[in-house]
Amino acid sequence: MPAIRTATRIAGLALLALAYGAAAVEPADLELPKPRMAGGMPLLQALKTRQSTRAFSPKPLPEQMLADLLWAAFGVNRPESGKRTAPSARNWQEVEIYAVMATGTFRYDAAGNRLVAVATNDLRQLTGPQAFVAGAPLNLVYVADMARMQGADPQDQALYAGADIGFIAQNVYLFCASEGLGTVVRGMVDRDALARALHLADSQRIVFAQTVGYPADDR
Repeated sequence: MPAIRTATRIAGLALLALAYGAAAVEPADLELPKPRMAGGMPLLQALKTRQSTRAFSPKPLPEQMLADLLWAAFGVNRPESGKRTAPSARNWQEVEIYAVMATGTFRYDAAGNRLVAVATNDLRQLTGPQAFVAGAPLNLVYVADMARMQGADPQDQALYAGADIGFIAQNVYLFCASEGLGTVVRGMVDRDALARALHLADSQRIVFAQTVGYPADDR
């Protein structure tokens, strides 16, 4: 009997340790610094230098740079109405941006200017099969929630979502051109595996991903 009680106690302690361990690695949200809304490269010059990059330094983006990038992509630029830096069909605002980094994965909360934690593990390799994806500091994943697109049939939903994400991706391209970053938008994504890792709802669809970072020769 003492041996059974000892074994039971050890098992209980082990479960308790696992519970505390799980709590210790719970993902934490990240408050972003206020985005800068002035300065940068003149628009025509940014358009002239805009290009796709497929070789990235692993150097992480500074927090301020990340805040500015996400705001430029699809942040709130008219607080009184909640409207954004990129247009969206019927103002559905059906697109969510997930920031996938070595330190974890987060959903961009534009209204709150924060990153909502989704996962603590490194999911970058799930965002695409290209060799550069897993080593780049940031992969943006664009997810469209079809449940928000009331009144449109499935074919039109896909069309509108693709167009809306194209506007956002171009904002990212222009921001990167202005700030000396590299980027490339990508359609090759393991959507099923990544959707499971992001805990997406059935109505949510991964459309594109976009890799962002310093070009490989800028370390």
